[in-house]
Amino acid sequence: MTAKSAAAAARATVYGYPRQGQNRELKKAVEGYWKGRVTADALKEIAEGLRRSNWQQLADAGVHEVPTGDFSYYDHVLDTSVMVGAVPARHRAAVDADALDGYFAMARGNQDVAPLEMTKWFDTNYHYLVPELGPDTVFQTDSTKQVAELKEALALGHTARPVLVGPVTYLLLAKPAPGVAADFEPLTLLDRLLPVYAEVLADLRAAGAEWVQLDEPALVQDRTPAELNAAARAYRELGALTDRPKLLVASYFDRLGEALPVLAKAPVDGLALDFTEAAAANLDALAAVGGLPGKRLVAGVVNGRNIWINDFEKSLSTLATLLGLADRVDVAASCSLLHVPIDAAAERDTDPQVLRWLAFARQKTTEIVTLARGIAQGTDTIASELAANRADLASRASSPITQDPAVRARVAAVTDTDGRRSAPYEQRATAQRAHLGLPLLPTTTIGSFPQTGELRTARADLRAGRIDTAGYDERIKDEIRDVVAFQEKAGIDVLVHGEPERNDMVQYFAEQLTGYLATQHGWVQSYGTRYVRPPVLAGDISRPEPLTVRWTEYANSLTDRPVKGMLTGPVTMLAWSFVRDDQPLGDTARQVALALRDEVNDLEAAGTSVIQVDEPALRETLPLRAADRPAYLDWATESFRLTTSGVRADTQIHTHMCYAEFGDIVQAIDDLDADVISLEAARSHMQVARELAAHGYPREAGPGVYDIHSPRVPSEQEAADLLRKGLEAIPAERLWVNPDCGLKTRGWPETRASLENLVAAARTVRAELPES
Repeated sequence: MTAKSAAAAARATVYGYPRQGQNRELKKAVEGYWKGRVTADALKEIAEGLRRSNWQQLADAGVHEVPTGDFSYYDHVLDTSVMVGAVPARHRAAVDADALDGYFAMARGNQDVAPLEMTKWFDTNYHYLVPELGPDTVFQTDSTKQVAELKEALALGHTARPVLVGPVTYLLLAKPAPGVAADFEPLTLLDRLLPVYAEVLADLRAAGAEWVQLDEPALVQDRTPAELNAAARAYRELGALTDRPKLLVASYFDRLGEALPVLAKAPVDGLALDFTEAAAANLDALAAVGGLPGKRLVAGVVNGRNIWINDFEKSLSTLATLLGLADRVDVAASCSLLHVPIDAAAERDTDPQVLRWLAFARQKTTEIVTLARGIAQGTDTIASELAANRADLASRASSPITQDPAVRARVAAVTDTDGRRSAPYEQRATAQRAHLGLPLLPTTTIGSFPQTGELRTARADLRAGRIDTAGYDERIKDEIRDVVAFQEKAGIDVLVHGEPERNDMVQYFAEQLTGYLATQHGWVQSYGTRYVRPPVLAGDISRPEPLTVRWTEYANSLTDRPVKGMLTGPVTMLAWSFVRDDQPLGDTARQVALALRDEVNDLEAAGTSVIQVDEPALRETLPLRAADRPAYLDWATESFRLTTSGVRADTQIHTHMCYAEFGDIVQAIDDLDADVISLEAARSHMQVARELAAHGYPREAGPGVYDIHSPRVPSEQEAADLLRKGLEAIPAERLWVNPDCGLKTRGWPETRASLENLVAAARTVRAELPES
């Protein structure tokens, strides 16, 4: 096919779409089901309505081929585990008794069984449920969900393409099941898994699928020759099937690198590649392998992970180059639109000038359709769209919103000394122990306490004018008093104020910093029914006034025990926002760090002796390719130190991280130079404690003994057993006792019971120590 005919054939498509509904209908329905207020039939009906609405929105916008199978009640990797029959033995009885309840037991656990481990989906803030596999795993096909959703779309008259997690990525995301040797490699199960995928493909073909998309984002990471050979074998076997639909293998989030020639040579019918800035090298690499003659190329030229408008002229130039490299070139976003909010038009309170710069899922869909029309029918057919796009890009580049000379001058004046504590850790530790007087195995929490319905009502009442600021403040004070009193009674050593005034750990700070914009309806799924509204980092950052000092001071006035000041760190402020794309991330991080440094110094001046600066996103934002990591870690750790290095030696700096793989950033954790770090460890059975020990981590650490993402209450014995495991890796004088993460998503009854058990476990294990 010539470039001209390839252009004429160009169509618009997407890899996936937000699941929750415009008003988070799915969240409300699923949580209603958990509470017994929504029946299973009603939940299924609501889900079907959301899928139908999504497909119709895409079709009305001009998308020619809609995705199916991307919708999920909780997580698409968990859906894949169900599809291939990889149900852990501890969940089998629940799944056999009721498939839906068993599904949620795998996701959330219950009082009888622990859930699957949860961790970050590559370098995004989406969390997936980690498959548990072992040498005895027996896969079994269950394509019910995938077939049913395809049939739904076809019955509505849509051209539909089922989307599946590919077999290689699925196995590379998996971990050895509990009790299986730690060195077991799930990828060794590939030959056992491929026949199941063959059956699923056959079922989808029989149901009417012309194309099926197999997502292999794990192949954009550094892969060994054995792993690349496994990918080649997988697609050689799947491509050789006679009873199958056409296969489109998709990658995203980064350049495909050494896996590109493997997939280009495979007997599949098309590839979907990311061509945004993060994966721009794919363009030259595709040309270097001779393109995809006789195959379909889906070109991800619209950024599916950020919310800024596309540069049409740049994308059209990329597409024009690609037209000569494949038999057919279609236009798409770089990845599923799961990672962006649904509709920017709903943001009626946003400055109209700024709104012109934003593109959420619906706007990105329109961009994709516009670009497809431009290459299929010629740029004259989109002349008005091109002119408007040029004007909007120029408006953003020249706006005073985006640049503050004072902020830039302050960043330029930063020196290496500004990012270093005045005393080494050994001296600080001695000073802090003398100042704080804590026992061995001190207990604390991560920061937040349950966000009750009363608190949400108070915020809504304030926004609606039903109460004034003074009335709202009294409600917050009441909650802080209750939280402090509970912690004192429970016997917790280092307290928190509970964060009742905060809506979200990033949004709360963003709303008080210049340069950030908040959304009203910009919800994005983080995990399960947990949705967040990432703020938009639009301009240069500064702190007009203190952010947290008032409420921390109030909590301190209620107790003689230390109360932690609680802040969100600069890397997480970037990672959990839609970050600006018009300057290097390191520059933006330094701006945020300097604003937070002012807050840390003010907290110390107000009498706060323990200050926690959370960086749960440090690992999440780690580049997928090893070659790109040193530069990132340099500015990421520097920005944390810049935030925290201005305090006295006897002020204890904590940080917190959760739900990520920490083994490959232990040196960076060390480089943060925090005095204490708390990390998720309950679901992974203290793996992170062993990783810290293997590195020789010299500071204090609190690997979590209470999994807060499950409603189950861990017993005292369970917490004590985890604590003893922690002591095998970390000496008692450097070990803290805490939950995995904050408690805002939990209810008060389970929180009380769990923390009481945690404190009792600490006392029990403390009594076993020789020093006691």
